[in-house]
Amino acid sequence: MVSIETIAVIGAGTMGSGIAYAAALGGYRVALYDVAPEFIQRGIERIHTNLAEGVARKKVDVQLAQAARQRITPTHTLGDAANAELIVEAAPEQLELKRQLFGQLDALAPAHTIFASNTSSLSINVLASATKRADRFLGLHFFNPAHLMPLVEVIRGEATSDETLRVALDVITRLGKTPVQCKDTPAFIVNRVARPFYGEAFRLLGEGAADVATIDALVESAGFKMGPFRLIDLIGCDVNFAVTQSVYNAFFQDPKYRPHPIQQQMVESGRLGRKTGRGFYSYE
Repeated sequence: MVSIETIAVIGAGTMGSGIAYAAALGGYRVALYDVAPEFIQRGIERIHTNLAEGVARKKVDVQLAQAARQRITPTHTLGDAANAELIVEAAPEQLELKRQLFGQLDALAPAHTIFASNTSSLSINVLASATKRADRFLGLHFFNPAHLMPLVEVIRGEATSDETLRVALDVITRLGKTPVQCKDTPAFIVNRVARPFYGEAFRLLGEGAADVATIDALVESAGFKMGPFRLIDLIGCDVNFAVTQSVYNAFFQDPKYRPHPIQQQMVESGRLGRKTGRGFYSYE
């Protein structure tokens, strides 16, 4: 069985930095990669902020937080990240971008390195076909915010080996997360359930039945920690729209997964949520 000592995270955005946080706090050395130093710097700052908040809330021990900071090595050289025993891709939800990344990583990484995609809706089998290691390829879908949310979908491709699955489950457990195994089906489990949740909220808003704050308040009054629009702002309107489109197409345009024009308007106007300072709510 492969011994995992270093985990590389490809993408230092909200999701990637959250995964890097969890991995470092779990005791792994972490290589955090992105294409530009400024992206990496923002990711590192986000991790440090989250660690400080964890300490302030007495959820994270001060010494553990300090050790986690020291375990993270930033890099904008893909070859440096490729030396890890486990590589977790957290790039934007674009099939060809992810396939291109995995093709490059496959040429750089040692034969024993395991590849994982954090995709929320794309086929693991299709992504794995961009490499020559389909047996060492699987999906590890974390949920936003990844440093707090315990659930991780562990998606097994058709060629994923038993050993690869065992290693992945061990890693996720060591991170203090709850792994849930699922098959490589469109949108896996959570996002297939979540699309109608978002879709109904958009339809209510689009028809003028209620405004954003009212819809969120109603949902939260039913026991949800966050209403649909607060959650979309956290995830990113662009990510939410991309996943909705992917699921809609994967189910051959089944109407219950149809995207809403409001999603496209939000993305095209640059109102992507917390990361841009404005989405359905203002964060400026």
